[in-house]
Amino acid sequence: MAYTQELLKETDQPCFVQAARVTHSRLGKAIENLQCFTLSADPSFRYFHLDTSKEVKLIHSLDFIHAPLAPVIDTQKTLAYDQLFLCWRLPQDSAPAWHFSVEYQRRAGGAAATWGGTSSPNAATSWLRLDEVKGTNAVVDQLQMDSVYVLRVRGCNKAGFGEYSEEVYLHTPPAPVLSFSLHSRWGLHADRLALGKGQTYARSVPGLSLLQAADRTLTSCHLTSDLLVGDLSVNQGRHYWACSVEPGSYLVKVGVGQEAKLQEWFHLPQDMASPRLMFSFPLPPESCDPDSGHDSGAEDGQDSPPYCFLTMGMGKILLPQGHGHTHTQGDSHSLGGVHSHSSNHNNLPHPHTAPLPPRLGVCLDCDKGRVTFYDAHSLRILWEAHMDCSSPVCPAFCFIGGGALQLQDLVANRSVEEPPPRRVTIQTRATNLSK
Repeated sequence: MAYTQELLKETDQPCFVQAARVTHSRLGKAIENLQCFTLSADPSFRYFHLDTSKEVKLIHSLDFIHAPLAPVIDTQKTLAYDQLFLCWRLPQDSAPAWHFSVEYQRRAGGAAATWGGTSSPNAATSWLRLDEVKGTNAVVDQLQMDSVYVLRVRGCNKAGFGEYSEEVYLHTPPAPVLSFSLHSRWGLHADRLALGKGQTYARSVPGLSLLQAADRTLTSCHLTSDLLVGDLSVNQGRHYWACSVEPGSYLVKVGVGQEAKLQEWFHLPQDMASPRLMFSFPLPPESCDPDSGHDSGAEDGQDSPPYCFLTMGMGKILLPQGHGHTHTQGDSHSLGGVHSHSSNHNNLPHPHTAPLPPRLGVCLDCDKGRVTFYDAHSLRILWEAHMDCSSPVCPAFCFIGGGALQLQDLVANRSVEEPPPRRVTIQTRATNLSK
């Protein structure tokens, strides 16, 4: 083509004709060669194989980010008290979470909406959410009393939100929570009773006095009782508190009483040598023996006693006859003029025992003069009784022999991370046994 372009520039006619003949012959041969042209290489690559094993291995070794698995609720630490405290953990094979989202809602209709009943479609309110919760626990406040709340939680990281945990149901207390500390303003036997830090824990041991009494007798032993009361008293409104009694405790009585009467009884001589008085709190002179089966006061429950206690020991709780919460027509005579509230347990000849719940709840209604004991974990009513609330009433706890008791701490006082378990060391004073 370059030669042809140069030929066209030729101005001499004889030279142009001669060169044109040669060019025409060359173009003809080139056209003939193109018509019979074939490739010497195989374009199908049938005899070639591409090795991609290394690339496939690299693809399979890629570690993609996964969302966190569904958290596991810690039912031992999760509870409802003055606030809701929810605690959880991630499974061991779960991807880490940057933060968590806690959702909760109140089930309308009270306990019947979810506890043993069938919930209607309109029984639940809208879900509320706590976003970007750091750590593995959360606190929900601004609650309604005597209501059931359902909670769930899920984790989140760069891959997004994971699956929800199983829903957990928590029942709020039936009355505002009463915050108090243990107090020994009427005397404290340091050799057999010790209070923990914060005055919410107490441990009782038999002490040297019991050892001395046991050394001098072969028939019976003189047991002494130690009384602890709350550092405040109330005379109106409804109040609730909870505590836990160690299952190995020998004998612990939990309840309420008029402050003046408790002080009077505490200073009276207490002889606990009789076995049939082992389950009775020291009674005023006008009260009759609770073992006799009559009310402590006027007949038919017209006059209520100034105290109300439940007895626990060795992993059991003593429930007087007439316990329960379903009211019937018949009233049974029991400690403190208690009416029968259970059709399944009325007309019981004697009090009976039940397993000690992990936490015991006490609800005091000063306006109605009524005390209700609950299983604080499920808020199941254990026993109800009437008492005289005409004068200030305070929580009271009585120890006979070795035992320990822990008041339920307010959720509002908890730190973000749960502190280590508290331990109390009891140091006894050296006493001259020869005296």
